[in-house]
Amino acid sequence: MANPAKPMSRALQRREDVAGYLFMLPSLIFFVGFVVIPMFICIGYSFTDANMNSKTNPTTFIALQNFIKLWGDKTFLAALRNTFVIVLVSVPAVCAFSLWVSSVIYKLHSAALSAFRCIFYLPVVTGSVAVTVVWKWMYDNYNGIFNYVLTKTGLIEQNINWLGDEKFALWCIILILFTTSVGQPIVLYVSALGNVDQTLIEAAQVDGATDFQVFWKVKWPQMMPTTLYILVITTINSFQCFALIQLLTEGGSGTNTVMFYIYRTAFKLTEQQGHFGYANAMGVVLAIFIGILSAIQFKLGKEK
Repeated sequence: MANPAKPMSRALQRREDVAGYLFMLPSLIFFVGFVVIPMFICIGYSFTDANMNSKTNPTTFIALQNFIKLWGDKTFLAALRNTFVIVLVSVPAVCAFSLWVSSVIYKLHSAALSAFRCIFYLPVVTGSVAVTVVWKWMYDNYNGIFNYVLTKTGLIEQNINWLGDEKFALWCIILILFTTSVGQPIVLYVSALGNVDQTLIEAAQVDGATDFQVFWKVKWPQMMPTTLYILVITTINSFQCFALIQLLTEGGSGTNTVMFYIYRTAFKLTEQQGHFGYANAMGVVLAIFIGILSAIQFKLGKEK
């Protein structure tokens, strides 16, 4: 009786696999059509001089000329530097702040916990344009709340041009990116803290471990998968900062980033034609940097 059961179980497993793939098929088609294929098209065009006027100026293969040109482009290098500043400042700040807030609120009553999660997550689900309009008013030179509060308290003597001064503009962008990025990590960390094995915590406390030792030796290792996910997602989002730059400064005041420079090069920069090939080369370089940093994060996460 045991032998006939094996083919039946395999057939059932096969049917379940087929059903699973059929349910995944719409998403797979979308992913292949709108992510995988465009990605290969982008890589292909990065080796050409593709432009808007392909009829009068046919696309030709130029090998690595676009990539060689990038490293002599001062605007691109400045944009790359700004992008790395945004990533290196915002990613650790988002992760540290999210972990701290989650550690404070995860033991609260369910109603209070839900209220805090809703408050922190609200900027995530609010449209980026609406959020940017509010922040633009707050940064306004004459009627902004920041200048009003700082002048009334005597901290500054005259209004500051927050988005027009290179000393402040990039940090203003980072502040907005920070406030709109902490919502999801807080929700994830609260869930991760709630799933930590309580028996291990109680055992550590019985052995005389301090709160910090309990966190570092018991909670933190169990939250590493969540932390790794947050690091990777936050890094990718920071590298792809575009909407804030477009709506607030249009790349001026030292806030140009690689994503915004790609947009300008492809659609805005030249008088007659967009340099699609050159813009695609920037996109490939940006993707390589994102891949390298993500691989490093995965490596460090696994070693922990």
